[in-house]
Amino acid sequence: MAALFISAENQIQRLNFLMEKIGSLQSLPIDMLTSAPNTQAWSILEIIEHLNIAYGHYVDKVSDALNRAKPIENDKEPFKARIWQGFIINGQRPKGQTRKWKMKTMKRFEPEAIDTTHGKDHLGPTFEQFQHLHGHLKEAILMGRHKNLRHMKIPSAIGSIVNFYLPEAFEFILCHAERHLVQIEETKEILSKKEL
Repeated sequence: MAALFISAENQIQRLNFLMEKIGSLQSLPIDMLTSAPNTQAWSILEIIEHLNIAYGHYVDKVSDALNRAKPIENDKEPFKARIWQGFIINGQRPKGQTRKWKMKTMKRFEPEAIDTTHGKDHLGPTFEQFQHLHGHLKEAILMGRHKNLRHMKIPSAIGSIVNFYLPEAFEFILCHAERHLVQIEETKEILSKKEL
């Protein structure tokens, strides 16, 4: 497996794209946002809620690690991910428009049922939370360019079985979100062929 090099600039570009794409989904009809393609799948809104839950597990850990990290001038050198962590990260990364290694989500990361009885305006908080949380991620990546993150470890959301240095954590979180963006596009395509 080729070495994985991580740069903050690349992460910011991808995160900006991700936040813009998720934001644009608000213009979809409510049926498109809240219908699942089948009984085993999530709706678009549930996928976004899952991303909120997933990053929610990292917010305090990331903030705490950044606060403890020592300031530096500017770290422009790409970060080389460790082999095991690179393997985990690449397992999340979609390949083009395909999700590799489809896997069952742990119970604590599953979205709860979303009340749609009050119409589309009631769905705004899910989108607002996504932008807020991923705005935190963006700020963390930007701050990290002026901090020594090369020794700041945090446990992954599944526990200490996988520990990430902060640049690895940012990459894992981004790849996970990009994977679900592919899932959203798949869901849109399936639903557009159905009569909702």
